Amino acid sequence: MPDPSHLPDLEEQRARLYSELASSGDFRPGSLNEVRHRCGKPNCACADPNHPGHGQQFILTKKVAGKTVAEYFKPGPALDKAQREVANYKHFRGIVQDVVEVNEKICETRPVSALAGDQPPAEAGGKKRGSSKGSRRTSRVR
Repeated sequence: MPDPSHLPDLEEQRARLYSELASSGDFRPGSLNEVRHRCGKPNCACADPNHPGHGQQFILTKKVAGKTVAEYFKPGPALDKAQREVANYKHFRGIVQDVVEVNEKICETRPVSALAGDQPPAEAGGKKRGSSKGSRRTSRVR
């Protein structure tokens, strides 16, 4: 079992991470990738294997209800904004992972005796529960 004297340090670290989470700003999940395509016209410059292809576009893909959803961006302010938001999301996910790791350490470090005061005393004989309905009653014709 880890040393309980480290518990205040871990709790302080967790508080710092929570503060960082609160100030994470705008974010959105997904991946941004550059997309170029070939038009298919045999006389076009893009038909050359060394040509990079038409148009510089970026595609933001993400999963929504199990389906991949795409949003296209051309270079400009909207793309810059989307890149910042995706980067903020990756940073947010990293902080969340750090919070989970610190919380696990806190759970392992906190002594069991410290938790005894958090729980209400157990009643003798256990908690009584109401009777449950059996089968549904039907009316009888007399």
